[in-house]
Amino acid sequence: MQSFDLDKTDVSKLKQAISGDNELLKATLAEYHASEIAILFESINSEDQQRIINLLDVEIASEVISEMHEEAHPEELLLQLHPDKRTEIVEELDYDDATDIISQLEEHEQKEILEDLSEDDASSIRNLMSYDEETAGGLMNTEVIRINLNLTKKDAIDEIIRQSEEIEEFYTVNVVDDNNIFKGIVSLKDIIKAKGNAKITDMVNADVVYVKADTDQEEVAKLISQYNLTSIPVVDDEMHLLGRVTFDDVIDVLEDENTEDFLKISGVSEDEELSGNWIEAVKSRLPWLIINLGTAFLASAVVRHYESTLSQLAVLSAYMVIIAGMGGNAATQALAVTVRRISLYDLTDNQAYRTVLKEFTVGLINGAVTGLIVFIFAYFFDGEPMLGLVIFMAMTGNLVIAGITGSSIPLVLKRVGIDPAIASSIIITTFTDVFGFLLLLGLASKLLL
Repeated sequence: MQSFDLDKTDVSKLKQAISGDNELLKATLAEYHASEIAILFESINSEDQQRIINLLDVEIASEVISEMHEEAHPEELLLQLHPDKRTEIVEELDYDDATDIISQLEEHEQKEILEDLSEDDASSIRNLMSYDEETAGGLMNTEVIRINLNLTKKDAIDEIIRQSEEIEEFYTVNVVDDNNIFKGIVSLKDIIKAKGNAKITDMVNADVVYVKADTDQEEVAKLISQYNLTSIPVVDDEMHLLGRVTFDDVIDVLEDENTEDFLKISGVSEDEELSGNWIEAVKSRLPWLIINLGTAFLASAVVRHYESTLSQLAVLSAYMVIIAGMGGNAATQALAVTVRRISLYDLTDNQAYRTVLKEFTVGLINGAVTGLIVFIFAYFFDGEPMLGLVIFMAMTGNLVIAGITGSSIPLVLKRVGIDPAIASSIIITTFTDVFGFLLLLGLASKLLL
């Protein structure tokens, strides 16, 4: 059994091999898995990438290109290869992988590649490119094992063997009628165990989970995860079998969606590539920072309103930082949990209410505990029990507000059709800053002056 271990020395080892002859490079490449080579491509220039691809067998080369991250632009590498090599690689790729890569190119570049393919391969890829890339149709592979409902055991096995020659791997056998209408699935185990004269129609399981071609990719991922499926059939509105989405495609979807949500919550556009340059980063982040600056003026307005209070109780300025920081952290915690809950489940009104109630309770308890700690600190270090009481009340109130806003705002945004991860963080920061300062300074002006 071959062991693969990717570490920092691997990059230098490969670069050293690149500087040598082709025999040395080929021998070094044999030590790497296709996915490791794809990762290493991120630190190798385009010319070296092409050289490596040309040295690899077509099967391995296609795996490397399919494993490359979207931000590494495998489509550009593919375009730079010799047309014959490129055609061999595309024909070796699964249709869904080939579609994902080719769809990133300009229309005339797509045409150039597709014209070199066989009519069947080009037609299948064009068909997949017609679907939205974030739907089941955009994810699916049209290469599936399908057998007719009326076949006998022997004929079904012969048909499965014939079709499997063109498919690298499969997990289920799909059953259709004479018009390619999806009727269910049957396991290989049931076919093998059946009597010689048994028919597929007696073995088919019609109670199966399937998706329509326009089903959103997040829903597809959710179904595969919920029912522990290795693949899920894709059908059109008339129930014609179109293809399948496999669990490995779903892993990529979940990774992309989690990254997208994380970036949004952080105030970064999902359009910013993780490996992009500083210009792309500035263009992506600056608009959000400007919006955040506008909301910060609201908190500043509250402070200006209580300027006289601050001039008489300068010690409050030190505690303002604590109140605002704790409120922001608590709101972010509630926001992260709620956004994740929304992405995993379709929350009913009752579940949404319980979510907000839970975060209210958590905010109340956490606010009281942290407020008590600050009360003790203020009592011993500032010698002001009333100051400690004001801070305790402000801290408790702000963490309650943090819990309510952190959970309710994404739910409201979801209800009105806005992605809850996009604007939630900016809105809740405004709430916790404004109300944190308002509670602290307002209570101080009433109770301490």
